[in-house]
Amino acid sequence: MNYDAIKNKHGLRHDPFKAIVAPRPIGWISTLDAEGRANLAPYSFFNALGDNPHVVMFSSSGWKHSVANVEATGEFVCNLATWDLREQMNESSAPFPEGTSEFEATGLTPAPSVAVKPPRVAESPIALECRHLQTIRIHDLDGKPADQWMVMGQVVSIHIDDAVIEDGMIDVTRIKPLARLGYRDFSVVNEVFQMTRPAGGGGAAGGA
Repeated sequence: MNYDAIKNKHGLRHDPFKAIVAPRPIGWISTLDAEGRANLAPYSFFNALGDNPHVVMFSSSGWKHSVANVEATGEFVCNLATWDLREQMNESSAPFPEGTSEFEATGLTPAPSVAVKPPRVAESPIALECRHLQTIRIHDLDGKPADQWMVMGQVVSIHIDDAVIEDGMIDVTRIKPLARLGYRDFSVVNEVFQMTRPAGGGGAAGGA
């Protein structure tokens, strides 16, 4: 099949876009509001943008608490959502009233960060402490602003649980990170394989 993605008349039961661009890592973002109240929310439009410097981004459909808090304070933490924390991650996505602590609502433990004020999730094996770089409002091809906000931050401190390190490298099978698929589907990384990039050739340095 083929369909016009702008008109989005695909004729399917649900929009397949999120099922196509998958799996997507989940950015479990913890922030503080201007009054110092903690917030925690998962974002499936999340990824790393570069490694020199270390930059990550999350994108929000709507001006939600996480975006507002980052704009107000300039800091956030990205906590890794794992198989063991799947229920708490899902619970934290509920539309809680402003000022509600998802840490308390989900039974998670806020742990002090090292370089930023927002707490990290103590139960998560990995956390990226970030300082805000910029927020971009997405516009479509006609220049019309969408209610979609991309928040970028530079990672300034990284927490890794020593229990997931083996022979100087992170063992992702010990972490079992979650990934978002389409519809109500999720995936978990519990198996890996290796491939060696071919030597020489004219491929771009930023490839897979």
